[in-house]
Amino acid sequence: MPEIVAPESVGINSEQLARVGEHLRKRYVEPGKIPGSIALVARHGQVCYLDVAGWRDVERGTPMTTDTIVRIYSMSKPVTSVALMTLYERGLFSLDDPVHRYIPQWRKLRVRKAGAHPLFLTEPCDRPMTIRDLLMHTSGLTYDFMNASNVDAAYREMSVGLPRRGYTLQQMIDQLAQLPLEFSPGQRWNYSLATDVLGYLIETISGQSLPDFMREALFEPLGMVDTSFEIPADKVARLASCYERNLHKEVVLQDDGQDSHFASRTFWSGGGGLLSTVTDYFRFCQMLLNGGSLDGRRVIGSRTLQFMTRNHLPGGVDMSQFATGSFSETVYEGVGFGLGFANKVDPVRNGFPGSVGSYFWGGLASTVFWVDPVEDLVVVFLTQLIPSSTYNFRGQLESIIYGALDKG
Repeated sequence: MPEIVAPESVGINSEQLARVGEHLRKRYVEPGKIPGSIALVARHGQVCYLDVAGWRDVERGTPMTTDTIVRIYSMSKPVTSVALMTLYERGLFSLDDPVHRYIPQWRKLRVRKAGAHPLFLTEPCDRPMTIRDLLMHTSGLTYDFMNASNVDAAYREMSVGLPRRGYTLQQMIDQLAQLPLEFSPGQRWNYSLATDVLGYLIETISGQSLPDFMREALFEPLGMVDTSFEIPADKVARLASCYERNLHKEVVLQDDGQDSHFASRTFWSGGGGLLSTVTDYFRFCQMLLNGGSLDGRRVIGSRTLQFMTRNHLPGGVDMSQFATGSFSETVYEGVGFGLGFANKVDPVRNGFPGSVGSYFWGGLASTVFWVDPVEDLVVVFLTQLIPSSTYNFRGQLESIIYGALDKG
């Protein structure tokens, strides 16, 4: 764990910053709305606040600790996107390469016009899907949990992208080859399995398994010693249990940390399969803020990261004007999207005071991070409550933390 400095030494009011922990305890942990939480704030590369509250395992009475391992779910997406772009920097692909160049069975993907599985009426795509589309979630793919169309119903019927024993990325790719897209690539933004497809492309382009490539390209150089797709036997004791708020507003056990389905996996989900700790994910975020390097080890170029974290939506619009679908890890007003990251384009429309150009994402179990280059700020928030749409932790934390910033 890095040394924790006084908030005032990095231009933050400690009395106001302390409200983060007070807020989380009084409103969420003590009433049992979430099992526990970890909140980290760093400025100018120095951690100035770390609050740990509640339990990593409610049933066993095991307290949350700074080295607790959690399911970061879709906070895997920025990690996978950065990993892919290290191959881009080697000149091994271009953003506008058609995906079927690397996945030949996708050459004849079509768009649903009418009907339901297995009797879809389809029409040709206006243009081929590109790697840029996968990074931007403009591919036409979807998620099984959207409950918005006959296409996502087919995903559920076929268990597309659902981690289970023996299931692989190749099987997911083969299933998707049989199904139509929601829309022609580039027409809209829709949260989807696209980043899992990026993980498959990493394997295809690099010739390595996704876990091996991630370890060599990112985790080892950045010292992310507890980040992986599976929980090793010697770390099971540190894995938090995951909880779910059901339709009756009860918080119930969803995945037992001591008997987790993350203990034995064959499906390497670049879109939602990583486990990590607050220290590891802070190191990833600080690398981003530093422009691609940490502790003298460069993993990606600063210009590449600047490019990835800009708004790539057509015409510079925000997500409210381009997104579809029933769910993602952000509100749409005042928010753009780049290559693997959402970014704030208008704080006034967004309703929260983070800087223009700050970038972020979250995960299904209510985890949150953001990086603010204007304020030289990193925030990481971890808990284990599904679904992430239950509470607006990002907005509440922004309100408290930006209220604590002084000049500096």
